[in-house]
Formats: sequence, structure tokens, C-alpha cells
Amino acid sequence: MDQDRPPVEADHSPGQVAGGWRAGDPAGFRQFFSVGALVLESGEVLPDVTIAYETWGHPTGLPVLICHALTGDAHVFGPAGPGQPTPGWWDGLLPTYLNPEDFYVVAANVLGGCQGSTGPSSRAPDGRAWGSRFPAITIRDQVTAEAALADALGIDRWTAVIGGSMGGMRALEWPLMFPDRVATSVVLASTGYATAEQIAWCAPQLAAIESDPHWHGGDYYDTGHAPLAGLGIARRIAHTTYRSEYELATRFGRNPQGDGRFAVESYLDHHAHKLAARFDAGSYAVLTRAMNSHDIGRGRGGLVRALQDLRSRLVVAAVDSDRLYPARLSTELADAAGVPLHLVKSPYGHDGFLIELEQVGALIAGALTG
Repeated sequence: MDQDRPPVEADHSPGQVAGGWRAGDPAGFRQFFSVGALVLESGEVLPDVTIAYETWGHPTGLPVLICHALTGDAHVFGPAGPGQPTPGWWDGLLPTYLNPEDFYVVAANVLGGCQGSTGPSSRAPDGRAWGSRFPAITIRDQVTAEAALADALGIDRWTAVIGGSMGGMRALEWPLMFPDRVATSVVLASTGYATAEQIAWCAPQLAAIESDPHWHGGDYYDTGHAPLAGLGIARRIAHTTYRSEYELATRFGRNPQGDGRFAVESYLDHHAHKLAARFDAGSYAVLTRAMNSHDIGRGRGGLVRALQDLRSRLVVAAVDSDRLYPARLSTELADAAGVPLHLVKSPYGHDGFLIELEQVGALIAGALTG
């Protein structure tokens, strides 16, 4: 990490060095549900699972599930505050496009996350952080945990499950795993399977984290240090893939920063330090590997065969400048399901599904009323 940079100040309890939420921190808008033991796709049993979630609207409204992306969480809408250092990551969607007077909106922090749901930084039954003992999980395991939450909330069928990027993977798995429990699935800037290139982009990110001398094989939580430098490098790599070449070229060009760095380097440094202050490296590694496992055709005869059994309405949208989840993958999904492809026009690349609120909001509103 750059020596001239101030140390990362993470949002956590005194004595903690890793980013993310811990028991004892302010709950903010979080609610918690104890799942108990969860049987994973691997057959392994994860005991004492807790899922953190937030809701908006009244339980009598039409139920909608929003699935967050890799470094998102359940705080989709609302202000920053104690225990939640940033505003909701999709704040403008509510109430303009998703009116809480009509819908009961639910969002859960994924299994393996670091914002209140059970993950590597959570305490295992022996009182120590799970760390390296946290089992490998899949996107399907995350959906299984969300289904348990839906049961607890008394939701038998979602009017819609909506997600982008990693959230789109869950939005795809939901109607395949629980075909009678989803009316409409909205999949934004995502894919039916992790491609070789996507896995390849993840490889140096994982290597950066796990090569950090403070990683300690994943068991760093009680050492007084965390692999923040490795997590920062991982974020720099990832964030470059989230934006388009055109945006980086027109926004930063070759402009110098004045301190020996190019402006684009300063931009990436900023996002690296920002993530390290709020996210846990162990969760980043676990969730990245879960994304690598994603393949809706696994055990279902392939992608086309899997989608032939789809009973829910499927809405697929791609961002035209997305180089991480290129539009051809969304086209493949739409063609296999026999549905039209919606194209979000944006210069921002993959992050366009978050930034182009007017286009995405109108698409979601149309999916809910159509």
C-alpha cells in the first residue's frame, strides 16, 4: 500500500481491522433471521446461519426480492448512518420506479457476505471467526438461504426477483430452483454461467488477496491485521472491468495527477481504499469463488435445456458497453428462453446497470406491471 496514504479507517467495532459489519456494531436498518443449520449444495452442513435483511413497504404489498452484486448488501435504499456508512446502492429506484405503497420489497445480505449474514468473519460455534474453515458455497446455496428467509417472512411466491451482476445470477437460479415461487425474474448485466474470461479476471484478484502477508491462510481476524493491500489490488482490477474503455479514455485520458500518478491511477486507488474500509477480504474471496461456480446448466442438461423448463417470466437486459458481462451472454440467455433482449445504452460499462437509473427503473417498472 502507498506509504504516503493515510491508514484505512474501516467501519467496524474497536479492535477490528477487517472491513464489514460485526455483531455488536450498530444494526442500522438491518433485521436478522436465524436460519439454523443450512445444507449446502456440496452436502456439507453450515450450522447457526444468520441472514441480515432489510424491508420496505408493508407485508401486504406485492413481494419483490432485490439481489445485490458482489460488494453490495441489503441496504438498497436509505441514508447512511451508524453501522451503514454509505447510502443505499440503488437509492433512486424507490419510490419512483418501485413504490413501497404497492410493493413489499425485501433485500438480504448474501450467505458468505460481511454485512450481517454468516460469512468468514462471523463467529463459528466455537467462538472463533470461521476464517479458512468457512465452506465453499455456490450461488444456489445463497438462493437456498434466501428461500429460508422468504419462508420466515411468509412469502410463498415473489411477484419479482430482481438482480444485477452477481445478483442477476441469483435472479436466474431462483425460478429454476423454486419454479412455483417466482412470477417474474429480472436479470440485469449478468450471465447464465461464469465464462473463462470472467474466471480469469477473478484469478489475479484472488491471488492478490491470498498473497498478502496478512492473509494468514484466511485466519487473520484475530491477528490485529487484515489483507487490506491485497483487497485493494483486487478492487483495482475488478473496478477496471466494471467500466468501459471509452469512459476511462474520455474521463481520464493520460492526464497526470500531479503527485506522480496518472489521474486514472488515483481513481482506482480511491476505490481500493473505499472498499477496504467497508468490506471483508475473506468474504470477497468466498463470494468471488461462488460466482465462479455459477452455471445454471450444471446438473440440468446445459443452459438451453435448463431454460426450457422455466415457468416464470424472464426479463433480460444487457448494458451495451459492458466488457465484463458482454451483451452476447445476455443474448444467449434471451434466445434460449425465447424472450426479447433489452439493451441499456450507457458509456459506463458494467456499472451502467447501477448508473442508468432512468432506463433500468423504467424496465423494472414495466416488468412489474406488464
